[in-house]
Amino acid sequence: MSIAENKKAFHDYFIEERLEAGIMLEGWEAKAIRAGRVQIKEAYVVIRSAALWLIGCHISPLTNASTHIHPDPTRSRKLLLHAAEISHLIGKVERAGYALVPLNLHYTRGRIKLEIGLAKGKKQHDKRATEKEREWNREKQRLMRKEVA
Repeated sequence: MSIAENKKAFHDYFIEERLEAGIMLEGWEAKAIRAGRVQIKEAYVVIRSAALWLIGCHISPLTNASTHIHPDPTRSRKLLLHAAEISHLIGKVERAGYALVPLNLHYTRGRIKLEIGLAKGKKQHDKRATEKEREWNREKQRLMRKEVA
């Protein structure tokens, strides 16, 4: 079940590979995410000291959060992956010029997971071609519906 989706990533990048990663969250963050108070549109993933970090993900704290905790909505959060997956991603990002983008925040067996994509950036003409193709598919569907009715 999806919690938050990054539709902008599909507009700006060609997604070549997808991986599911766990996230190290604090208690108030997990509660806020379950309440749907998360936004990953401006987020990105970086590699620091052989670990993956989610930066720019905004999790709004609930109003009834504990008084002794001072929540930081945009703090960096560590992503949890197997060592082999991390080394594979590091190799791709450093050598081949790929980027790591968060695609989807969802539940898997009751746990909050983040789907990240290994992506290559789109040029402006690629974005236009994608948009043109999407519009043509919509028009085809409209024509098919008129034809059937």
